[in-house]
Formats: sequence, C-alpha cells, structure tokens
Amino acid sequence: MVKRLLLEELGTFLISETEVKNFRLTKDQVTTYSAGVVSAEVMDEKWDGKTYYLKAKVSADPAEVAKSLQNIANDKQKAKELEDVRKKAGEYSKEIERLKKKLAIAKANAKTPHQKVEARKIEQYNEAIKGLSAADWFERGFRSAKSDNFQEAVDALTKAIQLNPQFTMAYATRGLSHYFLGNLQQAINDYNKAIELNPQLAAAYYNRGIVYGNLGNHQQAIEDVKIAAKLGHKEAQDFLRGNGIGW
Repeated sequence: MVKRLLLEELGTFLISETEVKNFRLTKDQVTTYSAGVVSAEVMDEKWDGKTYYLKAKVSADPAEVAKSLQNIANDKQKAKELEDVRKKAGEYSKEIERLKKKLAIAKANAKTPHQKVEARKIEQYNEAIKGLSAADWFERGFRSAKSDNFQEAVDALTKAIQLNPQFTMAYATRGLSHYFLGNLQQAINDYNKAIELNPQLAAAYYNRGIVYGNLGNHQQAIEDVKIAAKLGHKEAQDFLRGNGIGW
C-alpha cells in the first residue's frame, strides 16, 4: 500500500513536470508502469504490537523514467503484463483488508464453534499475503530484466514463483532472462510452463520459438512462431513475412 501511494505521487509529478504529459497515458497507467522501472526503498519500519509504521521513498531520474515509461507503453505485451500484475496486487490488497476485518470480528467472538472458521480465514489471509508478495517479487524481476540484470531477474522471479506456482507471467519473464543468460533449456522449461498455464500467451510461443531456433531445432521454432502469429503476435507475423530475425 505504501509503495502504491509513493508511485501515485511519482506519477502525479511525472505527468505535470515531464514529457510524460505528452504520452497520452492516464495517471493509473503511469503509476502501473512506474512499478516496472522504479523501486521503493524502506527507510524505517516499526511494530509495537498494535500499530505498524513504515517509512519508504522512491528515487528516480524523471527523464530516465519518462523514457522507460514510453518504451513500456509502446510494448503492448510488457504493458499488459504490468497492468495484469498491478490489478492482481490490488485484488490481493482488498482481500487482505476484508479478511483482517473478518478475523477481528472472529477473534472478538472467539468460541469453540468459530475456531474452524477462523482457521480458514487465517489460511486465506496468508494466501493473500503470499500473492501480494509474489506480485512484488515479479515487479522486482521485471525491473532487473529491463536493466539487463538477468541473474537478479531470475532470482527475483524464482521467489515470485515459489510464492505463487501459478504465476504465468513470472515463468514467461524468467524464461526470457534465462535465454539472455544462455540457459536455453531452462528458458524452454519456463516457456512450457507459461504455455501450460495460459495456452493463449502468444509471446511465450514466439520466445520459445526463438530459443528452439538457437538450439538448431528450426522445425519446432517455425511451429511456435506460426502459433504466435495466429494469436496476433506482431513480431511473429513479421517473421513469417520474411521481415523478422534469423537464426
């Protein structure tokens, strides 16, 4: 929540003070995309048993952030990834608040008949916390990959997957990072999982095709690129027209 508020403040500044105002992005889009390029630093945090206090800050070069935001906005796939993750994080945050209220009521009425219900709510609360943490690790991995720190990206995305084994985009982004690290089989494994979780994920087919091409398996590579093209992937369509990269 604190990170979200900081990014909203940054978004307001960027829209009013930089060239971002000419990008035709909404404030919410600026906030969402900023999560993929700017990290929040925790300065201080305290817990006295009743109240949790946290102080954090974001530091960024406005011109560099504006440039990165434009790149993300122009890359529909990356923009959608961040929007989907931000939406999911918002859902987790709301669920956490809802369950906190329910748990408070259950605790106030603590009796034997309510114990099982309370245990279930605690389980749901913990799952929501894990989901929110997974989203945060994904954003860290996304930022690292965008900065070409691919090992850092793999490490962060692995933590996201450990917290949420069904995190499709974490597998897909980790696959790309593995590719740039030269871990081609690991990249294919991640793309396989991403496709298993979401058979309509065009970018995963296209990127897996690129990896297969680098491994010399051109038949499988072309099959993947054709699937990606049918799903609307522009680079795959360009490739099949003879305008794409070669292997």
